[in-house]
Amino acid sequence: MLISPVLVIIRGNSASGKTTAAREIRRRYGRGCALLEQDHLRRIVLREHDHDGGVAPAFIAATARSALDLGYHVVLEGILHAQHYGPALTDLIATHPGPAHVYYLDIPFAETLRRHATRPDMAHITETEMRGWYAPSDVLGLPGETVLGPAASLEEIVTTVLHRSGLATAAALTPCPVSCPRCRRPSP
Repeated sequence: MLISPVLVIIRGNSASGKTTAAREIRRRYGRGCALLEQDHLRRIVLREHDHDGGVAPAFIAATARSALDLGYHVVLEGILHAQHYGPALTDLIATHPGPAHVYYLDIPFAETLRRHATRPDMAHITETEMRGWYAPSDVLGLPGETVLGPAASLEEIVTTVLHRSGLATAAALTPCPVSCPRCRRPSP
């Protein structure tokens, strides 16, 4: 029986909690799960603005596909606006032979502003800029896409994603946790 890695996509507006949730999901899973952050891949690796005709959607999908092909479970997170990223994400899901789960954190603009204000490293980003990025209910409309609203706590989001996606019980498939003596040692 061929076992395929799990693909999890977590989308939402700026300050919706997607990065925090994705990092916690990967932390709880451990080795064998790749965390792909749109901001890092687009801003740092490509140094590209988010616009029509950019290479970021194809690059991010190709990066996720490569990690999946190498046996990593993948948690991909980002704003990933449907207009720019929808076709690349839809194709990624359609061509992935394993399970794929899409989550959208649907947080009202006022709440994203409140959360943004608690992040001192983002003080340079204005309300006007955030309003320009905000896309209400920007779901992809894919079968099985799960929308989580503002009432969902971080713990509820993390638990929901881990259990619904199967990552809570999925075995690591990559060489390091499977064969590495350091990874196989019991935790202290």
